[in-house]
Amino acid sequence: MKTSVTYPKDSNTPTSHLPFSPAVRVGDLIFVSGQASVDATGKIVADTFEGEFRRSVENLRKVLESAGSDLQHVVQTRNYLRDDANLGRYNELYREYFSQPLPARTTITNCLPIALHYEIECVAVAKDNVTVS
Repeated sequence: MKTSVTYPKDSNTPTSHLPFSPAVRVGDLIFVSGQASVDATGKIVADTFEGEFRRSVENLRKVLESAGSDLQHVVQTRNYLRDDANLGRYNELYREYFSQPLPARTTITNCLPIALHYEIECVAVAKDNVTVS
């Protein structure tokens, strides 16, 4: 059996001038590139940590929807914070978007350029082919 590889994208998917695909779907697995606080054209939208977190996760949601998934079907996230002083608020905000059973998670701090407070990437499964328990 062959595994299909697609590069899903629709009109709601945030774009970037950088050389990467927002998502790659391999069979039922969806790999989403880092999503930051950017507008539909890929321009950085500077904001507070919370504002950038919310915009980044909403961009992630849009990419997942274009690939046939959603936040409830995320199995792993990788999170990047510019400043570890935001860890407490990060954990509070994260719980608003991800619930039990929580995805596997990695968080790296003090790693982003000054232009960004937060970035998130993930691995998800297609929602039409799996049940979450």
